[in-house]
Amino acid sequence: MQVVGFNINKIEAEKKVKDIKNLQVRYSPNIKNAELQELGLGKKQEVLKIDFTYKVEYIDVGNISFEGHALIVDEIKEIKEFLETWKKDKSIQTPFSMKVINVILLRANIKALLLSQEINLPPPFQLPIITQNKEEDKKVNPDNYIG
Repeated sequence: MQVVGFNINKIEAEKKVKDIKNLQVRYSPNIKNAELQELGLGKKQEVLKIDFTYKVEYIDVGNISFEGHALIVDEIKEIKEFLETWKKDKSIQTPFSMKVINVILLRANIKALLLSQEINLPPPFQLPIITQNKEEDKKVNPDNYIG
């Protein structure tokens, strides 16, 4: 699967309260529509156009939401199978649709992280932090060696 386009058409971000206690975050990626679209870059090619919404809800604190679309290139057989399933029951439980949702999550979470800084909300997901050394941290793990 290759993403050849990822566009945001609408962004909303709101912080409702100043004091943040017991933060709970809920994510809602949603496919609104899926269709084949012809893309003409040199030679014409069919791509899957996915219209989506994505919402990060900070319970009782604020929210960040996006609407947009992604253009995806993959085996035409897989795309057509996905579209058949989608048109029947709007199912996102197939392996292909899960890949599509993961593309939306990856791209939208990065944008949500940047927007959370702008409106002074905590990051929508856990970021790595540095802690004081513990005995187990001093052990060398060859899998994590960069050198």
